[in-house]
Amino acid sequence: MKSLRARYGASPLHLLLVLCSFFLAGYAGVRLLTGDTLGVLIWFVGAALLHDLVFLPLYTATDRVVQRLFRRRRRPAEPSGAADPSGPVGAGGINYVRVPAFVALLLLLVWYPLILRRVPGFSLYTGLPSGQFLGHWLLITAALFAASAVCLLVALWRTHRARPRSDEPPSPREAP
Repeated sequence: MKSLRARYGASPLHLLLVLCSFFLAGYAGVRLLTGDTLGVLIWFVGAALLHDLVFLPLYTATDRVVQRLFRRRRRPAEPSGAADPSGPVGAGGINYVRVPAFVALLLLLVWYPLILRRVPGFSLYTGLPSGQFLGHWLLITAALFAASAVCLLVALWRTHRARPRSDEPPSPREAP
């Protein structure tokens, strides 16, 4: 077991799960390609190229811009002006924006025909009005960002409570 972990770099369970996922992807590919093989292959290649050449640079640039916007300002009291990386905003605060934005955009990507009213006859088949999906998506998006803001506030509160005040003596564990 140790030699497998040393050579592979992870546990045997990880290797088994990776092999199972490859098997499942291969099975799904074979099942997909039994119909319109050329159409499916063009769709996969087009999706990969669109992702790698358009979307990846786009969301990488967007992420960098958002990181710069949310980067903490340097405080003059800190040595060399470095921000405190131990707090939730300094270490990974961008994730409080990233995660709800990712989920909201994923929902938009999956349900965009209904959200943008691009499905004719949807109301006839289901009996649901087609105008409600945009409002629901906006409510879900607002709820995701609100939940993320609450999580950020709780993390900030916990970090603030954990820090000793400057006028209090340090606890015995922190004394040199």
